[in-house]
Amino acid sequence: MIIFRIISITLIVIGFIIAIINSILSKKNNNKPKKKKDGHHFCILIPARDESNVIEELLKSIKMQSFKVNMEDVYVIVESKKDKTVEIAKSYKASVVIRKHLELQRKGYALDEAVKKILAKKKHYDAYFIFDADNVLDKDFIKNMIPTFDKGYDVAAGYRNCKNGNKSVVAAASALTFSLVNTVFNKKKNKETRNITFSGTGFYIRGYLIKKWQGYPFHSLTEDYELSSYATLNNLTTYYNTNSVFYDEQPTKFKNTINQRVRWIRGYFDVRAMYFKKLVKSIDKNDKNNGSKIDESVGILPYIFMVLGLVVWFLALVFFIVYNLFLSKEVLKTHVLELSIYFVLLYLALFVMTLVIVILEGNKIDLSLKMKIKVLFYNPIFMISYVPCAIKALTSKEVKWTKVKHGM
Repeated sequence: MIIFRIISITLIVIGFIIAIINSILSKKNNNKPKKKKDGHHFCILIPARDESNVIEELLKSIKMQSFKVNMEDVYVIVESKKDKTVEIAKSYKASVVIRKHLELQRKGYALDEAVKKILAKKKHYDAYFIFDADNVLDKDFIKNMIPTFDKGYDVAAGYRNCKNGNKSVVAAASALTFSLVNTVFNKKKNKETRNITFSGTGFYIRGYLIKKWQGYPFHSLTEDYELSSYATLNNLTTYYNTNSVFYDEQPTKFKNTINQRVRWIRGYFDVRAMYFKKLVKSIDKNDKNNGSKIDESVGILPYIFMVLGLVVWFLALVFFIVYNLFLSKEVLKTHVLELSIYFVLLYLALFVMTLVIVILEGNKIDLSLKMKIKVLFYNPIFMISYVPCAIKALTSKEVKWTKVKHGM
C-alpha cells in the first residue's frame, strides 16, 4: 500500500508543480488589441435545427435589443424547409439558411455553410455574433459589447447566465461548469491579456477574420475550443465581457449531461492532437502572446496528474479492501476507514471549490438562494462524475455529435 501512496502523492505533487510553474510563466503576456476603424454593421448566426420550442424567445430578445440589428441580418440555420423553426424565423423577418450538406453533422459545419452563403452574396459585416437557439439575450447585450469591439478585440464573449438553473440541481451544477471557466479562469486571463477560452455561444468574431477564412473553419466536436486554440496560436486578441449578458439553457437530466460532457472531453483531446505541437513550437519569450501559448500548451495537464493521483489511491484502497475481505478483519477495517476519509476529504475539497465559485458569482448568476445551497452539496458529486465521463470519452471508438433537446 505504501508504494501506491507514494505514486499517488507523487502524481498529485507533479500536478501542483506544473500548475504553479504555468501560473508564473503565463503571466508574462502583452497581447493587447489595436483600435480598428470598423463600423457597427453586425449579423447574427443561429444554428437552429428543430429548435421551434425555443427559437422564438431568442428572436424576440434580438428584436428588443437597445442597439438595433436588422432582422434580415439574423441568419437562422436549419436542415429542412419542413422544420417548424422556419415559420417562426420568417415571422420575425429573419433570414433562413437551409443546409445542403447534411452528411456533415456538427455545429461548425452548419456555421461554415451559412457563412459561405453570406460571403457568396458579397455581403459585408463588421462582426458575426454566434448564439445557440436556446439562448436569450439581455436587452443591452450588443450595446454593451460595442465598447469591447471598438477597442479592437478580434473575438469576444459575453457573460453566460443560466436560463433554467432553478428548475433542476443538475442544470445548476452544469451552469457552474461555465462559471468555473468564465468567472474563475477567463476573468484572470482578461487581466493578464491572455487568450480566453470560448464555450460554444454568446460571442462575436470580427468580419475581417471571416472574410480571411472564407467560411467557418472550426469543425471538431468542440468547435469552440478549436477557436480558442486557433486564436492563441495566431495571436488574435480576445476578451470576456461580463457586461454583455445572455441566458443559456442547461440539461435538467443527469443522463443528458453525461452525453454532453463525453463530447466535450473527446473534443478537447481531438483539438489538442491538432494544435499541441504547433503551440509548443510557437513558444517564444519575445512573442507578445507567449504567456497564452504556454498556458494553452499546458492545458489541463496539472489536473490530469492530480486526478490520476487520486484514482491510483482509490483503486489501491479498493484492491486492498477486496484482498482482505477473508484474510484480516483488522486490516480490512483500516482500509475501509481510509476509503471513507478519502471520500469525505475529496467531497469537502470540491464543496469548498463550489462555495468559492458561488461566492464569486454573487447575485449575478440567476440561481435562488435555495438552489445555491442545494448545488453546494450536489456539485461535488457532479464534478466527480467527470472521471467516468473521461473514461467513456477516451475509450469509445467514436463519439458523435448528438442533438440536445431544448425547451422540454
